[in-house]
Amino acid sequence: MTRDSPERAPGPGPDPDRPEEPTGHLRPTSPAAITGFAVVGLVGGWLIRPLFESWWGPAPVVSWPQVVLLVLVALVVGYVAWATHRSVQVRQVRLEPHRAVNRLVLGRACALVGALLAGGYLGYAVSWLGLSAELAGERILRSCLSAAAGVAICVGGLLLERACRVKKDDADL
Repeated sequence: MTRDSPERAPGPGPDPDRPEEPTGHLRPTSPAAITGFAVVGLVGGWLIRPLFESWWGPAPVVSWPQVVLLVLVALVVGYVAWATHRSVQVRQVRLEPHRAVNRLVLGRACALVGALLAGGYLGYAVSWLGLSAELAGERILRSCLSAAAGVAICVGGLLLERACRVKKDDADL
């Protein structure tokens, strides 16, 4: 095909080579999804101790660096949620579309993974209840602290997702 003979007739109208703009809307992360991830984590965490003990020997120990890292992630997600809320909702700054989508995806991912982590660490703690193992008390304490950090990550993710919302009037711009 040459430059002088276009494929379609010139003039106004939609470009058939260009896809249409999407008009759908994203819904917030549902409580059912968060509950599902938490339940899967709970069952998985509860199964880790017996599986490790039957196949590989001693069950893993939850260390302090794990707890600190999860708390650090929760603080970072919480800060990003606060900064996004301040920019979008308070100062009415319009985010670039790719930045808004990135923050929305980060918020949703953190909400779901935070629920999974919280359930997993809580399940692991529950699996040690009633046992008189040497490090059972330490494992329960650190697992519960990690589960609390997982809940904080989940809440921070939900807040970040909420901070990315725009008013109906802004969506029409």
